[in-house]
Amino acid sequence: MHIFRSLLAATVVVGALAGIQPVAFADGAQSAFKGFVLRGRGLAVLPDEDATTTVIGGDVDITNTVVPELDLSYFFNENFAIEAIAAITPHDVDATGTTLGKVDLGSVTLIPPTVLVQYHLPMGNGFKPYVGAGVNYTFFVDEDAPGGTVTSIDYDDTFGWALQAGVDYHINERWMLNFDVKKLFLSTDVSLNNGAITSDVDIDPWLVGLGVGYRF
Repeated sequence: MHIFRSLLAATVVVGALAGIQPVAFADGAQSAFKGFVLRGRGLAVLPDEDATTTVIGGDVDITNTVVPELDLSYFFNENFAIEAIAAITPHDVDATGTTLGKVDLGSVTLIPPTVLVQYHLPMGNGFKPYVGAGVNYTFFVDEDAPGGTVTSIDYDDTFGWALQAGVDYHINERWMLNFDVKKLFLSTDVSLNNGAITSDVDIDPWLVGLGVGYRF
């Protein structure tokens, strides 16, 4: 719950900036910009999980996490850009509602590089909202089976789709604040105990980020 309160407070702060005096861009720098923007964000990763599991049945619970994220965008003109993001997200995993009750499935780390095509719309007062869509490929690493009921666990690396909406607030010609929300449509096949139990897991996380950007 503290994650949501923090994100809500941050959103209010960004919204309050609407009352600040508009940014003065020399020689139309904002509208004419072509080039790179590098952003760093604090990212809340909020899985919207669901699972279908053989033998023991039940569902899955994947913990939320907060991690740093980097992204690099290239602007072809003032409206169109392509963005690549990088983050590493560790999670604890449990099977719930199974015939064995709650089962500890250990932990796993996701590396989900994502590329999105974006449309940006300058709104004045330094605000530039955008939407995006793209593709994701997730690597599952550090798969740690807890022992006991689960002696081994394996997640298949997989492709997924991504949607995005966000806003940049330009403090000056170089620096900006950023608020960003992404939805990944991400599923993986999971094998437990060398395939004795299998599960089709939808992770489908929301990625909610707040950070700063620098254009160059």
